[in-house]
Amino acid sequence: MSRNYYSEIHLHIVWHCKASQSLLTPDVESFVHRYLSRRLVETSGVFVHEIGGTPTHVHVVVTVFPTVGISELIGQLKGSSSHEANQQFSGRKVVEWQSGYGVVSFGTKDLEWVKEYVRNQKEHHARQTVFERLERITTDDNQPMAAQAEHREAP
Repeated sequence: MSRNYYSEIHLHIVWHCKASQSLLTPDVESFVHRYLSRRLVETSGVFVHEIGGTPTHVHVVVTVFPTVGISELIGQLKGSSSHEANQQFSGRKVVEWQSGYGVVSFGTKDLEWVKEYVRNQKEHHARQTVFERLERITTDDNQPMAAQAEHREAP
């Protein structure tokens, strides 16, 4: 693939703990968020903007080059973060992720809004002011946990 390109590929990614359990206690959540941030910073072609979430799930905002394989990136983040968290906390299984995830692309003009949304996840969930499009994932049986996006015809 050519290295001569211009891109603005902004992604919001969300995934849940196994069975949406509240596994991300404050200590575990802090460790997982720091780990994800460090891992993303070290990943070529990926720029991390924000990481947040609740005790049941994680939200990540990144900008990626078109050379980055999105599903591979998410798989690596999920696998390595649960492995490292489980090692960090006495080798016991403190974090397990569901097999699904949600990923939504958005424009540069919405970057600050999405970062703010992720930064304030706990407040949004407490006030029930979540933005459904950024909360959707696919469960283990490939059924969406929230309403499917509307089908639209190409212009």
